[in-house]
Amino acid sequence: MAARSLGRGVGRLLGSLRGLSGQPARPLCRVSAPRRAASGPSGSAPAVAAASQPGSYPALSAQAAREPAAFWGPLARDTLLWDTPYHTVWDCDFSSGKIGWFLGGQLNVSVNCLDQHVRKSPESVALIWERDEPGTEVRITYRELLETTCRLANTLKRHGVCRGDCVAIYMPVSPLAVAAMLACARIGAVHTVIFAGFSAASLAGRINDAKCKVVITFNQGLRGGRVMELKKIVDEAVKHCPTVQHVLVAHRTDNKVHMGDLDIPLEQEMAKEDPVCAPESMGSEDVLFMLYTSGSTGMPKGIVHTQAGYLLYAALTHKLVFDHRPGDIFGCVADIGWITGHSYVVYGPLCNGATSVLFESTPVYPNAGRYWETVERLKINQFYGAPTAVRLLLKYGDAWVKKYDRSSLRTLGSVGEPINCEAWEWLHRVVGDSRCTLVDTWWQTETGGICIAPRPSEEGAEILPGMAMRPFFGIVPVLMDEKGSVVEGSNVSGALCISQAWPGMARTIYGDHQRFVDAYFKAYPGYYFTGDGAHRTEGGYYQITGRMDDVINISGHRLGTAEIEDAIADHPAVPESAVIGYPHDIKGEAAFAFIVVKDSAGDSDVVVQELKSMVATKIAKYAVPDEILVVKRLPKTRSGKVMRRLLRKIITSEAQELGDTTTLEDPSIITEILSAYQKCKDKQAAAK
Repeated sequence: MAARSLGRGVGRLLGSLRGLSGQPARPLCRVSAPRRAASGPSGSAPAVAAASQPGSYPALSAQAAREPAAFWGPLARDTLLWDTPYHTVWDCDFSSGKIGWFLGGQLNVSVNCLDQHVRKSPESVALIWERDEPGTEVRITYRELLETTCRLANTLKRHGVCRGDCVAIYMPVSPLAVAAMLACARIGAVHTVIFAGFSAASLAGRINDAKCKVVITFNQGLRGGRVMELKKIVDEAVKHCPTVQHVLVAHRTDNKVHMGDLDIPLEQEMAKEDPVCAPESMGSEDVLFMLYTSGSTGMPKGIVHTQAGYLLYAALTHKLVFDHRPGDIFGCVADIGWITGHSYVVYGPLCNGATSVLFESTPVYPNAGRYWETVERLKINQFYGAPTAVRLLLKYGDAWVKKYDRSSLRTLGSVGEPINCEAWEWLHRVVGDSRCTLVDTWWQTETGGICIAPRPSEEGAEILPGMAMRPFFGIVPVLMDEKGSVVEGSNVSGALCISQAWPGMARTIYGDHQRFVDAYFKAYPGYYFTGDGAHRTEGGYYQITGRMDDVINISGHRLGTAEIEDAIADHPAVPESAVIGYPHDIKGEAAFAFIVVKDSAGDSDVVVQELKSMVATKIAKYAVPDEILVVKRLPKTRSGKVMRRLLRKIITSEAQELGDTTTLEDPSIITEILSAYQKCKDKQAAAK
């Protein structure tokens, strides 16, 4: 097989994709030393070293807020490897959405994540790939990952990918997917990782928006014992993608797939390439990657992150929020298709020279002890996952947790949505034996890294259940009222905004900077608006209260209700629909769709099933509404706006507190919908 002709490291890595044994071959060629060496985040950067000292958190927070240049400048200089020093620390203006950090500086992100560690400790383990089947993990050293990255980078160049071109990566969590990201960074290409659960239509939409030249994928994926037909989905997508010139196909299984005119077998091509690739020197504000996230309109947004500021922020938050120390095994179980995987599976840990776990499976495969068996076997020190998984596992009881040794754990983390107190307490008491630090982290695709979390803090400072609590250095949160005024004091709530730029934040929405300005800086001029509401406690801590717009959070996946409505609108029998989010015991939130069906449609149950299939096909299976209720009409104002807040109150049993309904065109519609909803509940109860 192709993998057998590769160098030992790459051959073992690629061979492991199909369970092959590694083959001996020539060693890695010498890695050229960068022009300027510097200590990594575990080294001597003064602010990092000071962060754990008594009295340091308030002082550093105050300095970062008061003197951003004095705070971030030395950190960037001492943490990252630069080809050319920057001349200006920051140049930002929220009124125009202009964000610039470390201007004039040049560096390469892959050198910071790979070469510097290969020079110091080439056989240190970079990645532990926890494959779908327990006990089949594969360890990849920094030397092996660099060699793989260089071969893949050379393959991309040979097939016409140049600096500034965009590459779509449609792959599940795997070492090759990480290498694909780093290969793009090495040659100055832009990557957009697209979650491997998205449908062909969603994939095509993102490829076309980003104008991707190449797609990298697997023949198939494995997750939870099931096979995912990734290549078939890509085949369907690229029929509608005129910019795609090549599809590079790696093999996760031995099963053959159709190979068309665009398709190139990736392992065979990599085998022909040199294991050394000279890195491009990139400007600090050149684009590193785009990641698509849902907006309140139907069209996903290509959030743009750049080089130096993003990498610095990911590395520092990884080190300080999780108390990461040299030699630790860092276990973030997020998919690389989301920002959590970018920042805390790939870029943050690898910049810090950490060992990062790649988790391919699910929390309940082959049973509900999977996470904890993995913790025991790999001796994971930090475990970072989503509240939706915690709520799911909580229902299986404590025995699955206590069956396994979790003594290696020091820090537990929660990400993706606010964690409820019951799940927090269970994670802390049962999983962490009431001895682990538990950090409930708040951040977004747009922020690049963690913005509010219990750590860093003063040593031994209190941590309160279900609360993000403390802003990270350089994050200056404010709460705003409905009139756009700052809410002062404690025990108050409002729209969560941030008053000052930080290095990790997004720079624009690809191809539509005005949309970027409108989405994040227009609602509260002079501030970044997060879209979330928050409460500030008597102690001055921040608790996130949830979304304030029409974006819902399903199992940690942000999804615009308008996206689901757009998919439903394609059904010829459904002239109108309204989708809202509502609380769900496991998922955190779920989608509930109200639909109006044409009289000529026939059996409405058939229409409902067709809609579920359409949403799964056009977006993804996780986007399918848990409930679809057929109603005669939707509650609208006299101006024609659907009053979604009323629908939300109806299904959350708050129909007695509807608030002001005077703007409704016909108030009697509420009784109609309540009656239809009650009939639906009665029918479900009878079916049980």
